[in-house]
Amino acid sequence: MKENVLEVLMYLFENYMIEGSEFEPDQEALTVELSQAGFGHGEIHKAFDWLEDLSAMCEQPMETLHGGRVESVRHYSPEEHAKLDSEAQALLLSLEQAGILDPSARELVIDRVMALDGDDIDIEHIRWVTMMVLCNRPDRDTVYSWAEDLVLDGIQAHLH
Repeated sequence: MKENVLEVLMYLFENYMIEGSEFEPDQEALTVELSQAGFGHGEIHKAFDWLEDLSAMCEQPMETLHGGRVESVRHYSPEEHAKLDSEAQALLLSLEQAGILDPSARELVIDRVMALDGDDIDIEHIRWVTMMVLCNRPDRDTVYSWAEDLVLDGIQAHLH
């Protein structure tokens, strides 16, 4: 049985969000589908909670996330260091410098990574969380193709 919240989120994203699917099944139908795909009920419910929290955060004015000014330097807490290694931090910094993430989006990514269970977060996970955050932002059209390239190129490179 698949027991990882991020795997549930990736499944949902690949099947319902990445292509802009018009089909919007209810939570009960998704729970059945995810169970049939091999995911545990506990992980399914944690994934739904994770998505609900992301949605609620994205509905807030971006200024409330206190990401700092663009020219600010982000210092990570010891807990964040434990989940976000130097490679992950470098990726977030490079996404900011490229204009893909602004400080508030960066804070959303960090928050959502911290909300994931486990300490085995790798760079691919950071890419997926970034894509999910950017696709849930109201201004997502401006950076969606960059985010999609970020994740899909990372997957392509991983497959080769």
